[in-house]
Amino acid sequence: MTTDQTEATGVILAGGRARRMDHRDKGLILYRGRPMVSYAVEALSGVARQTLINANRNLDHYRQFGLPVVTDATDSFDGPLAGILAAMRQADSDVLLVVPCDSPLILPGHLRRLMAALVENRAEAAVACDGERWHPVFLALRTSLAGSLQRYLDNGQRKIGGWLEQLHTVPVDFSKTPELFVNVNTPAELTELESRAGNGHAQ
Repeated sequence: MTTDQTEATGVILAGGRARRMDHRDKGLILYRGRPMVSYAVEALSGVARQTLINANRNLDHYRQFGLPVVTDATDSFDGPLAGILAAMRQADSDVLLVVPCDSPLILPGHLRRLMAALVENRAEAAVACDGERWHPVFLALRTSLAGSLQRYLDNGQRKIGGWLEQLHTVPVDFSKTPELFVNVNTPAELTELESRAGNGHAQ
């Protein structure tokens, strides 16, 4: 099994309520003049054969990126796992690459590392780690796990980490570049990231 472009489906998670962002749709907020979701689209385009966007509102806006948009099975905003399950049901490959819509510093090379770790370790999931903790919305996993994930959700569970702990999950060390996982949850964080980028400290 190789890690080439033919075997991965990507999903960008943009289905949350964004309460701390005043309920603004984070994927559509501009970062350096571009919608934040566009950075995830670009990163996945170099790795995945197919890319999906998981969104639960502003669907027409997301469709303008020319990619399939998948919604959660329910309208109760059940969190990232619901979006992952929706993508697994639509994926046309054995591996799903998961990225959030609000972390614009991720690059294709980082996603290839997740893919390689999954394959080399014959794991069920590979999750990014900054040396201290997992960042479970940066993830490569087998689409054959859809049944396992459905059962987890049916039991009322919502935490990604809790599900991953039930699987053969390998952490992938990104401790030399922890800034990759900077995400934007509040207007203040967006301002800070823009400022850092202007000073040459971010992409």
